[in-house]
Amino acid sequence: MFQKIPTITKNLLIINVLAYLATTVFEMRGINLNIWGGLHFFLSPYFHLFQFITYQFLHGSFTHLFFNMFALWMFGCVIERVWGPKKFLIYYLVCGIGAGLCQEVVQFLMGSYSLTIGASGAVYAILLAFGMTFPEERIFIFPLPVPIKAKWFVMIYAAIELFSAVNSAGDGVAHMAHLGGMFFGFMMIRYWRRHPSIDYNLGSGRQFFENMKWNFDQRTARRKQNENTTTPPRENPQQMDMEYNARKQQRQAEIDAILDKIRKSGYDSLTKAEKQRLFEASREQ
Repeated sequence: MFQKIPTITKNLLIINVLAYLATTVFEMRGINLNIWGGLHFFLSPYFHLFQFITYQFLHGSFTHLFFNMFALWMFGCVIERVWGPKKFLIYYLVCGIGAGLCQEVVQFLMGSYSLTIGASGAVYAILLAFGMTFPEERIFIFPLPVPIKAKWFVMIYAAIELFSAVNSAGDGVAHMAHLGGMFFGFMMIRYWRRHPSIDYNLGSGRQFFENMKWNFDQRTARRKQNENTTTPPRENPQQMDMEYNARKQQRQAEIDAILDKIRKSGYDSLTKAEKQRLFEASREQ
């Protein structure tokens, strides 16, 4: 299962987990990595520019780490497969930096300074990306008994964070960083949609769908072979290979046409059926 996670999402998960383990080990020796790598207020003598990156990989507790990584895995896998690794990584890091910048501005305006750590700003940006990319896709949210559309899911989370930022000051959660990550994510997606000609290595996306179709065909072929083990094969093996290759080429052509359409006209130019096909294909991998 872990091998099926896209490259960037998998590496982000690994780095965050390793950073948490390192923080725990060093803390036993009296060294607090959060103080070194966490994002300090910019007027603090402990502030450094590199903290805009390092703070994104540090977490204060296992629960904090778990929920961030669960959301990253659940939604990041889909978004990376649709966008490609390069675009996804740029989006993740820029939104994380943007979340930190928003937190710094809010602390300056409020006159209340605290250390900021966690991947939540970037993760909330990924939630936004999922909602904007697949707005009609239905997802389950505990404890709701029925699924809701992704666009409403994102709006509910944003409203909760805004309410908490106004009414829960001092609760130790960087609510404005969450909203800041979503804001930067929204601006980046809007910019990319207005400039669809920007190339982010769509070839890797084609390779992903090609591998996915090959794996699916292999599983289907093995299942049919197991079902027919008691009966001798009736079809000519050469004919079966030709039919398999024809089906593979047809599916490859369909995926290539969708990806070319995204490259030329942007994701919004896809029909509902084409968007659904991309989403279902990414979920099957």
